[in-house]
Amino acid sequence: MWGERQTMVVLKSVVLLMSFQLLLMVRGSMVQLKNGGYEDIVIAINPQLPENDKIIGNIQAMVKEASTYLFQVTKQRFFFKVIKIIIPQTWQQKSNYSRLKTESYDKADVIVADPFLKYGDDPYTLQYGGCGEMGRYIHFTPNFLLSDSLFDIYGSRARVFVHEWAHLRWGVFDEYNNDAPFYVSNDFGEAKVEATRCSANLTGQYIFQSCQGNKCTIRQCKYSNMTNLFEAGCKFVPEKRQTASTSIMYMQGLPSVVEFCDKHSHNEKAPNMQNKMCKYKSTWEVIMNSTDFSKASLINSSHPPSEPSFVLLQARDRVVCLVLDVSGSMGAHKRISRLYQAAETFLVQIIEIGSWAGIVTFSSSATIQTYLQQIVSENVRQDLIKYLPTRADGGTNICAGVRQGFQVIKAKFSNTDGSETVLLTDGEDNTMRNCLEEVRSSGSVIHTIALGPKAAPELELFSKMTGGLQYSATDALESSSLIDAFSGISSGSGNISQQSIQLESKALQVAVSQWMNGSVTVDSTVGNDTFFVVTSSGSLPSIFLTDPKGKQYGNINFTTSTANPKTARLTIAGTAEWGDWHYQIQNTYTALQVISMTVTSRAASLDVPPVTVRAHMNKDTNSVPSPMVIYAEVSQEFLPVLGATVIATVETQAGTAVDLELLDNGSGADVAKNDGIYSRFFTSLQADGRYNLKVRVHGKDKTVRLGRRQSRALYVPGYIENSTIQMNAPRPEVNNEEIQAKLGSFSRTASGGSIVVSGVEGGYADIFPPCKIMDLEAQIEDESIRLSWTAPGGDLDMGQAKQYIIKMSESFLDLKEAFESATSVNTSSLIPRPAGTKESFQFKPENITAENGTIIYIAVRAIDNASLTSEPSNIAQAALFLPPRQSLPNTPPPPPPPPNNNNPNNGVNITIVVLIVTGSVVVLCIIISTTMCILHKKHGRRGTAMSA
Repeated sequence: MWGERQTMVVLKSVVLLMSFQLLLMVRGSMVQLKNGGYEDIVIAINPQLPENDKIIGNIQAMVKEASTYLFQVTKQRFFFKVIKIIIPQTWQQKSNYSRLKTESYDKADVIVADPFLKYGDDPYTLQYGGCGEMGRYIHFTPNFLLSDSLFDIYGSRARVFVHEWAHLRWGVFDEYNNDAPFYVSNDFGEAKVEATRCSANLTGQYIFQSCQGNKCTIRQCKYSNMTNLFEAGCKFVPEKRQTASTSIMYMQGLPSVVEFCDKHSHNEKAPNMQNKMCKYKSTWEVIMNSTDFSKASLINSSHPPSEPSFVLLQARDRVVCLVLDVSGSMGAHKRISRLYQAAETFLVQIIEIGSWAGIVTFSSSATIQTYLQQIVSENVRQDLIKYLPTRADGGTNICAGVRQGFQVIKAKFSNTDGSETVLLTDGEDNTMRNCLEEVRSSGSVIHTIALGPKAAPELELFSKMTGGLQYSATDALESSSLIDAFSGISSGSGNISQQSIQLESKALQVAVSQWMNGSVTVDSTVGNDTFFVVTSSGSLPSIFLTDPKGKQYGNINFTTSTANPKTARLTIAGTAEWGDWHYQIQNTYTALQVISMTVTSRAASLDVPPVTVRAHMNKDTNSVPSPMVIYAEVSQEFLPVLGATVIATVETQAGTAVDLELLDNGSGADVAKNDGIYSRFFTSLQADGRYNLKVRVHGKDKTVRLGRRQSRALYVPGYIENSTIQMNAPRPEVNNEEIQAKLGSFSRTASGGSIVVSGVEGGYADIFPPCKIMDLEAQIEDESIRLSWTAPGGDLDMGQAKQYIIKMSESFLDLKEAFESATSVNTSSLIPRPAGTKESFQFKPENITAENGTIIYIAVRAIDNASLTSEPSNIAQAALFLPPRQSLPNTPPPPPPPPNNNNPNNGVNITIVVLIVTGSVVVLCIIISTTMCILHKKHGRRGTAMSA
């Protein structure tokens, strides 16, 4: 018996290990790399776009050209092989359009959609993570795909696609920096201002363009008295014909650019995101360290082995089957009644009108409760609720439930392609592997919900294989995680105006006769189809709800059902009043009970996208000591929302919870400041098992919106060709009232799914050092240097460090490669502040004679109480540079350019300018000489007359 038990333990451990490995393998994008060819790349067209076949044709042309370019720039390693294009359901159906399988708009690698506020056509990639981590998606506007006039600004679409693909797939960053476009260099013995670029061998001129209406003038740039760098608005205009062949991540549109910067051509001193995020490594070095590169081999050919093939897919009505566990263990911890409450919320409030829904229950075997019904009215929703389970009994056969769910879908449609299955279970089942292949090939997306601590450890395999969502819910009654899980399963069609948005989700233990009070904000972007739902673990409490205008609602206004008497629901007719809704709920039960309030709504208008929140962790599985990162993207469609308070709650399967404020400050886990991505490391691990993530977001009147994303293709200001400056039209700007307008107050709650953690049990010591400081800045003030940075924590970006080590050198390489050997700065008076706060420190450098052209490099490390040390910070530059009186004497200021009716650009020939200026000077000298001569003669005649 002992041997059998040991064998079972070993087998179970092997299964868990295999599950974790598979989860890690399939996590993230569904793109596959086979023999150098990328397959199953999904490009999705937004359903709001009007039908235009030219978009599809130009996507295909772009990818075909990009495949050849990608093959060239990766030195015959990678190319594009199979591309799937999702056509909106609103477009006309055609015979060559196939039905979607597990693909969806929300999971697409490339999105084609209008920019919100129409502020421009910059292609960009949404990047959450650090160096080498995959991005979320690439965003192209339809105008970018349709307008050939943008070629001069960004380069060919194919080159732009490769630029963005490098962001998305390999986690490299841009080698320009709009926030720090210039820096001081003395690499060649002479201090001068350089453009932030890679490589530094790219040549060009520094031009300032000013426009009024359609008339633009250009001149050479001046120096700023404040920064001693070039003035704000100065642009580096490159020569169109270059000898340098790099770099794609700087200016991909230059014809000579056919390579990524490598260790030989990389400009490690440029203050750009690539250097900041990737420890001064070149983009090609990062790509060579990728998993893709390790799998690739040289292809002995000058062209890709094959051209890309395209599969056109079209979305159909949403089809969902609930597959619900009703085994005997579901009778414990009130699981079956909580399941009823959560599933009812999904059927009444979450699933979209026009969708199809069916219900299957399973224990030792599976039973079809109702075949698919199309939700065309409230009556259909109420009819579906009747089939939700209320009793639990029997064993657990997950495969039986999934197979029966597939049968429900096939009874209406010929196959399960493009359907969704919501699979909930609380039990273990060692036969799950028997249907893995069926699930994999089904074409149905499986969303999994693990209820309680003993749900099958292999459950997440189903969701990961099919691209589904994965959730977990605790047995703790004061948790609303089960309702949150069902509320998070909305359509992935991209039509956010139809999706349900959770505004509030709060649960609390309330003593006898005590109150649960709170408020929820209904903002101007939502208000339609609004529900207030109160649940209880004992009996319904007394409910008092007041809208922003003072109208009151009580128990009489809420509805309940005999099948679910512990849930009361209020539906607001029309559009709910905007503002703060206040609720007071009293426990009138004879004992302590758990009361919850959930509020959902939909967009108020088809024309104004609602504020949404997407939350997740950086991994689906994690093993200590690897840190976890929590992300919350707060946006109004593609526009980041700033200034919000974002609180993440991480809950163990035992029900204990940890709250953590996420920040958008560009330090610690946060990659970029003010991009609407709120982030934080999570280190408070308590036990092995599943952890559930929930995020609450609150915005007040100070909340503003920001315009552009990071990681985007450079908007090229112009080119110099044959000594002629040819300027592009200035970048279109949105007026400040639009882009910085106050969004107002709002409330959001979102589930971020679950993560499986191992390696915690048995405890662990302090294993997390302070995080790397990413935003160190230095400035010379008189004879001192002032430093500023954001404080790290004692554990990554949590807590407080113990001390700082500051090093300086006149050699950049000293700090990059031999930090400890560099000159130390006395920091005895510097006491670290709590994580996330701003630090400032001033010191006078010793043994360095400052003169014009002196550059001092500084870096910082933090140490915690366990003597764990952070990585060296980014290397800041303090430069003593006195600009010359005239910048660039070899390029005289050009006159206003002539108008060009075919292009909004403006050109001027430098040779003509030189001749004109030289001729003007000669003419002016002749005039002056002649005048002086005449005056001299007159003076001579007067003198002669006087002497006579």
